[in-house]
Amino acid sequence: MLHVVLFQPEIAPNTGNIGRMCAVTCSRLHLIHPLGFVINDRNLRRAGMDYWKSLDVHEHADWATFRASPLAPGRLWLFTTKTERSFWDARFADGDGLVFGNESSGAPAWMHAELSAMKVTIPQANATLRSLNLSTAAGVACYEATRQLLPASVSRV
Repeated sequence: MLHVVLFQPEIAPNTGNIGRMCAVTCSRLHLIHPLGFVINDRNLRRAGMDYWKSLDVHEHADWATFRASPLAPGRLWLFTTKTERSFWDARFADGDGLVFGNESSGAPAWMHAELSAMKVTIPQANATLRSLNLSTAAGVACYEATRQLLPASVSRV
C-alpha cells in the first residue's frame, strides 16, 4: 500500500481530488493539521467527495503526531521543486509515503532538512513556471509509484 501525505492542505477540492485518487489506487491518505478547510458534508459534497466515508483516510494533529502514529509509512519521499533529483530516478517500495506540502508555501524548511535524502521532483518542460497543482502532482507521483509496484504479470494498458 502507498501512503499519500498532505501537510496542511488548504483547498478542499484539491484534497477531494487526491482522496478520490487514493480511493481508486487503494492508497492511504494522511492529512496533517491544521487544514485550510473543514471536513464536513458541505465541503465534501462541494468537492465531489461522496466516497469519502469509504476512503482510508487518517487525520493527524501535527507532523510529530503523524510520525509517531503506528499507521505512518516507513519511508517518506518529499515531492518538491527544491531538488534536482527526478522522481523517475526513485525506486518506490510498498509502504512508502509520498509527502506534499501545501498549496501556498509548499513544505517548510525543517521538513526539507528532515527528509533531505528523500527529496524528489517532477520534471517540468517549462522551468519558468512555479509548479504543478497539488492534486495533479499527487496523481502523477502516485501513479508512477503504483506503476513501479505492479507485478510484472499484470497487464499495463
